[in-house]
Amino acid sequence: MTRRLRNWTAATLPALAALCLSAVAEAATGVAPARGFAPHELIVKLEGERRGQTVRLPEGAGVRETARALRHDPRVAYAVPNHIATASAVKSQAQPEIPNDPGGLNSPPEPPGGWVAKQWSFLPWEGSTTPLLPVSPGGIDVVGAWGNLSAAGRSGGAGVTIAVLDTGVAYRSLGSEFRRSPDFSSGQFAKGRDFVDEDKLPLDLNGHGTHVAGTIAEKTNNGIGLTGIAHRAKLLPVRVLDEYGRGEADDIARGIRFATAAGADVINMSFNFGCSKRVPSVDEALRQAHGKGVVTIASIGNLGAESCVSPPATGPHVIGVGGTTEGGCIGDYSLAGEKIDLLAPGGGRPALGCPSVSMRPIYQVTLRGHNPHRFGEPGNYVGTSMAASHVSGVAALVIASGLLGRDPAPTEVLRRLRRTARDIGLPANRQGAGLIDAGAATDPTI
Repeated sequence: MTRRLRNWTAATLPALAALCLSAVAEAATGVAPARGFAPHELIVKLEGERRGQTVRLPEGAGVRETARALRHDPRVAYAVPNHIATASAVKSQAQPEIPNDPGGLNSPPEPPGGWVAKQWSFLPWEGSTTPLLPVSPGGIDVVGAWGNLSAAGRSGGAGVTIAVLDTGVAYRSLGSEFRRSPDFSSGQFAKGRDFVDEDKLPLDLNGHGTHVAGTIAEKTNNGIGLTGIAHRAKLLPVRVLDEYGRGEADDIARGIRFATAAGADVINMSFNFGCSKRVPSVDEALRQAHGKGVVTIASIGNLGAESCVSPPATGPHVIGVGGTTEGGCIGDYSLAGEKIDLLAPGGGRPALGCPSVSMRPIYQVTLRGHNPHRFGEPGNYVGTSMAASHVSGVAALVIASGLLGRDPAPTEVLRRLRRTARDIGLPANRQGAGLIDAGAATDPTI
């Protein structure tokens, strides 16, 4: 990961440097392990400062020990490691028109409408809105939502901007290495930013971010590949995770602030820090986003990668999302905790006791084998990353529908999603308000 330290104000640098040197003198020496946070770095905020800033420690200074010593100084609001977040995907083994997307990039192409056979999560879960569509017990009726928005003259979430904070997005071609995903169009992207390589080209070297962005707003009814939920919305790609799906807290905080300043209505964060990690710089950015009216949505983490519902899902005003399966059951990877607001399709294996064994993944057009100029629909994307992207797409449709007024507050959007969610019979600490229902959430009669 290419990195450089942030800009300092003339007043702050000497104070922080002096404090850190003093703390190092008190702390035990020894290089802190890099696992879980950036080596030799702390994020420190002094009382009275607007936000924390990144400090590089002297050679031999332990990260944890120095942070502990700094926290004893009354002038320090917080001092924490620059924690690493990881992408939250599990690599697992009205009468709307049916879009003509063939269901993949196969050659020769599949017949029009073939997406229905793969995208079970977009289908109605009961009482199909059209006899031409099957019913999926794990579906959230995106098709019904498309009909509702078409009837309101706001088709596909037009006018809404969703920021995708992730590994980047295959949003444009560049030289011989990068190609735009064939199921995106150049006109559907706002100008993004790369906070990993510090440039204006947030291109994807992993595939996770392109997959997430595809679920949210992949082009629909274009005769190519698959479909996206808010397919007429703008996507704002913000790269905060590297090619391995890892990102540092200060880059993520900057990414949130950038998305807020760039006019995002929704911010999707399909990644998690470690269980119970403190990320105050990220929390500060999230509070700022909420204050500007931005809906922030995050995966809760996956059992095995995380042991509890984890930041940023636990952050201020963030909608925390767990995952469900094709059979409409809780996924065996989905965690339990108080900060779960909603469930959404994440695919994969169901938890024990589920009556359905259906366990297909979430399909989207993305990089094939982490190759930025080859694309396909890999069958190994499962987890709460995928679930969060469904909620972000549906939130965009709710905003675009006009049901909540021209500029609804984030709390109003969450209230609408929760009120129309489907109870799947689990305690609140497993399902929150239940499984989102896009059709109900955008229905003006409900």
